[in-house]
Amino acid sequence: MTTLTFTIVLFIGSILAGLLGSLTGLGGGVIIVPLLTYLGVDFHYAIGTALVAVIATSSGSAAAYVKEGVTNLRMGMFLEIATTIGAVFGALLVASRLIPTAVVAILFGIILILSAVNSWRKKAPIEEHVCSKMGKKFKLTGTYPASDGTHIKYGVKNVIGGFFMMMLAGVISGLLGIGAGAMKVIAMDNIMRVPFKVSTTTSNFMIGVTATAGAFIYLQNGYIHPALCMPVMIGVLLGAIAGSKILLQSNTAKLRFGFSIFILLVALDMIYKGWTGQI
Repeated sequence: MTTLTFTIVLFIGSILAGLLGSLTGLGGGVIIVPLLTYLGVDFHYAIGTALVAVIATSSGSAAAYVKEGVTNLRMGMFLEIATTIGAVFGALLVASRLIPTAVVAILFGIILILSAVNSWRKKAPIEEHVCSKMGKKFKLTGTYPASDGTHIKYGVKNVIGGFFMMMLAGVISGLLGIGAGAMKVIAMDNIMRVPFKVSTTTSNFMIGVTATAGAFIYLQNGYIHPALCMPVMIGVLLGAIAGSKILLQSNTAKLRFGFSIFILLVALDMIYKGWTGQI
């Protein structure tokens, strides 16, 4: 494959990564890491590049969501404390090569499978407006605009459980370069009982900060290459901007199901390659 062909393929894949990452709140790294490894890039460089992609995805979509009033800024900034601490720790483990590459690849696949399974679970709509004492103390409640122009109120529960889940999400982000949007959405959706559109958009707002913390560690260790990052950054930024326009008018249930099928296939392939030592 020539350099031009490689760059074009990477650019197109990055647009898709940014689009899906923006629509689901999972970050573009779930596509960028497998794509780069399929193209023969070292796994550590793939993770470093994916973290840059996650930053671009967040930058492209978060501004639009904040403008629309869907993102819960106060909750996002509060939970970023946990994710940043976790991201630095996870990045240090991988960048210093304390964990074998094959183990990281298998872990990558397992996390994606958990994300897919969670997307398939049937959940009752979150209609409760009750907020926990800690949620009230930190003023984490909010509203988001409905399709008919009204604003729907929601409460926040189990803040401590969500905080520690976010710390784990940060570790996963630093380890795998995926932004850990899946873990963030799970924390806000299942544990803190935040509506899906709010959890998705707030996750998009948060993943950029989380990824930046991990990216500094990879940069210091020489695992972020400009030739890989440039087409990826431009591609995911374009995809993220397009995705942010689509989400507010989309069917979130269909998005979850369709994307879960895709990441399940990627997960199984990554586990196989890690187990057989092909990575």
